[in-house]
Amino acid sequence: MKIDLRSDTVTRPTPEMLEAMWAAQVGDDLFDEDPTVHALEEKIAQMFGKEEAMFCPSGTMTNQIAIKLHTQMGDEVICDELSHIYHYETGGMAFNSGVQASLIKGDHGRITAAQVEEKIRPDAFYMPKSTLVSLENTCNKGGGAYYDLEEIRKIRSVCKQHELPLHLDGARLFNALVETGESPLAYGEQFDTISICLSKGLGAPVGSVLLGTKEHMAKALRIRKVLGGAMRQSGYLAAAAIYALDHHIAKLKEDHKRTRILAEALAALPFVDRVIAPSTNILIFDIRQDLDAMAFLNVLAEKDIYAVPFGGQSIRFVTHYDFTDQHLEETISRLKKIDL
Repeated sequence: MKIDLRSDTVTRPTPEMLEAMWAAQVGDDLFDEDPTVHALEEKIAQMFGKEEAMFCPSGTMTNQIAIKLHTQMGDEVICDELSHIYHYETGGMAFNSGVQASLIKGDHGRITAAQVEEKIRPDAFYMPKSTLVSLENTCNKGGGAYYDLEEIRKIRSVCKQHELPLHLDGARLFNALVETGESPLAYGEQFDTISICLSKGLGAPVGSVLLGTKEHMAKALRIRKVLGGAMRQSGYLAAAAIYALDHHIAKLKEDHKRTRILAEALAALPFVDRVIAPSTNILIFDIRQDLDAMAFLNVLAEKDIYAVPFGGQSIRFVTHYDFTDQHLEETISRLKKIDL
C-alpha cells in the first residue's frame, strides 16, 4: 500500500466526480462559451458574495493575477514571511508585476493589524509605495494555521484607512472554514480579491478561482490571457470543481482528525524531536539533529511512505481524502518500525 503524504494535491477524482466530468456540457471558454465554467464561476461567486469569479489553471496564477491587478511596478506587497506568494511562486511578484515584498514575522504565517500598520510606508518619492496587503489562510508553511476572523476585520480596517486593497490567498480556505464554522460570505466581505484552490483538499484534478468585482475580473481576464491561462473546453475541469464544492467540503474535517491522530503518534517516536500541533490537514515535524532530512525521506520511501522536506530538520505530511483510516493505521504501524 503506497502512502502519499506529500500534498493534498495528489488526490485522484472519485468515480462520481469522473461521472460529473463525463456528463459536463462544454464550449470554448476563450470565446466565453463554456456553460459549465459559467456555472462554477457563478456558484462560487455567490458563495462568497462577490460579483464575479474567474476559473484559472492554478492558484499561483490566481495569486499572480491579483497582485498584478492591485499594483504598479516598483510597488510593495505587505505579507507574512512564510507566505506562498513569497516562497513558492518562483519570484512571480517580481517577474510578473515588478514589485517587492515587505515581510512580516507573524505567528505561523498569521499577521496582525498592528503589524500591517507598522509596515505601511510613508508617502515618499524615494521609497517603494505600499499598495497591497496579502494574507494566506490556511498558511502552508505555517503548518495549516488559520486566522481569527476578528483579526482579519481589524486588518481590513487598517487597509481601508490607508486605501490599500486586501487580497486573500485562500488556497486552503475551506479547511479553515470547516474548523471555525465561519461562512464564506463573512470572508467575502473582508477581501477585495480572493484566490481559492479546488485541486487540494477538495480533490478536483485542476483549477483555482479568483473572485472580485466585475471591474477586477474584466482586467483579470486580460492578465490571464497574457499569462497563458486561457483554456478551451475547460468545463470538464469545472464540472469536477462543482462536484467538489457540493460533496467534499465536509470531508475536510476527517482529514483534520486523521492529522491530529498522526501527530500524536509521531510525538511518541524516538527519532522525532518536535511536532507542531496541527490546526488543519498539514503536519510539520522535526527529526533529531543527528539525522539527515533527505536520508530520512529515503527511509520513509523504503516503507512506501512519501513526504516532502520543509527546511532544516523539518518534514511535512499533508492528509487528504485519499488518505483513509486504513492508511492512517498502516502509516503509524510502519513509522513505529523505523529504527534510527
